[in-house]
Formats: sequence, C-alpha cells, structure tokens
Amino acid sequence: MQSSKRNTLFLVLGAFFVANAIIAEFIGVKIFSLEKTFGLQAFNWNIFGNALSLNLTAGVLLWPVVFIMTDIINEYFGRKGVRLMSYIAATLIAYAFLIVFFAIQLSPADFWIYRDTASGRLDMQTAYSVIFGQGLWIIIGSLIAFLIGQMVDVQVFHFVKNKTGNKSLWLRATGSTLISQLLDSFVVLFIAFYIGAGWDLKLVLGIGIVNYIYKFMLAVILTPLLYLLHRLIDNYLGKDLSELMMKEAASD
Repeated sequence: MQSSKRNTLFLVLGAFFVANAIIAEFIGVKIFSLEKTFGLQAFNWNIFGNALSLNLTAGVLLWPVVFIMTDIINEYFGRKGVRLMSYIAATLIAYAFLIVFFAIQLSPADFWIYRDTASGRLDMQTAYSVIFGQGLWIIIGSLIAFLIGQMVDVQVFHFVKNKTGNKSLWLRATGSTLISQLLDSFVVLFIAFYIGAGWDLKLVLGIGIVNYIYKFMLAVILTPLLYLLHRLIDNYLGKDLSELMMKEAASD
C-alpha cells in the first residue's frame, strides 16, 4: 500500500511538472504587457539607460509553478527524483521542438494557407512557423537555463533543509526558487539574445532584472500554495509514510 501511494504521488507530481515545463516553452513565444493586462500605466523603469516595463514572456506564468513542483518533489523524493524529472522534461522539450520543426516543413493544403479575419487576410503557414518555430538559440538557451535552474534549486533546497530540518518550509522552498530563478532569468536571455541575436548587454541585463522582479513577487505570493500542497500530500500519504519519505529524501 505504501509503495503504491509513493509511486502514484511521484507519477502525478512528475506528470504535472513535465506538462507545465513543456507548455511554458510553447506559450513563451508571446510577449505580454503585465501593466496593460491589469489596466495600469506602463512603469517605464530606467534600467541601464533603457526604459523598460513589465513586458514579459507568457512562459513566466508557469515557470514559478514548475519550480514549486520542483520543491515538492525535492521534499519527498530528494535530489534523485528532481534530477530524473528534470532530465525527462528537458528531453521531452527537445523532442517536442523537433516534432514541431518537422511539422513546419510539411506542405500546407491550399485551402488552409490563407484565412480572412476581421483584421485582414492571415497567412496561416507564416503565422504557424513564427509562433511555433522558435529560434535555435532560444531553444538552446531555455533548455540550458532550465537545467541549471533545476540543479541549483535542488542544492540550495537541501542546504537549507540540512540547516533547519523539517522546519521553515517557506525558507528552503522560496529561497531555493528565488536563487534558481535569478540564474534562469539571465542565462536564457544571455544565450538566446546576447549570443544568439547580438543584443546589447545592458538591454539583456535590464530585461533580466524586470523578469526577475516579476518572478520574485510571484514566488513569494505562491508560498501559501506550497503549504497547501504539502498538507494535501501529507494527508494522502499518512503521517508515518510522509515522515519516512521526507527523511529518506533529506539523506539522498
């Protein structure tokens, strides 16, 4: 019975983790204005000589959730569990982009290419290619940033847990997320746009700061969700199994 619950939990957490990671990659092609979404004026912060607002990739909606799932998996399955899921997610993201690349190369049906909309005639093949065909450097940058962020999150989480034991869940979870998200925010931009697109370094750093401010706020806001998930899992596993799994995870 205990083995069944353990396996079911790992499967559910892992499936949700991988699904969110893949979805975040594909929706990330859209850049949205957080201020306009909430009906606010653009902040226009002056960062390194650039006027920057909260214009964010849509992927930031899900990446904080991915890192929360990382902390939950870390809590009950340790470093090995997180590494396994991280490698699976990275492999499936690469696989998904490969399949999309081949899908883009397929010759479109004549009746499908153009569609008349209220905004004018839309070239479906071009739109499909632009939306799904992210540049190679963006794919490479996002995968490297994802893996680095995951490995750092794991190490910081266990470092804090070794110092505090099972107390202060918010400190090890939120703290590890904030540090890993800091690296993730800048690594992906540096590889994808500084190296891959030749953007000015000050612009890359400025955008990275804006993205991290958003991720920082969201990580803090989502902390109560972490406690809720922890309580639900403890109730599902039972006190004895829950404590056993956390002990084993801490010694991993």
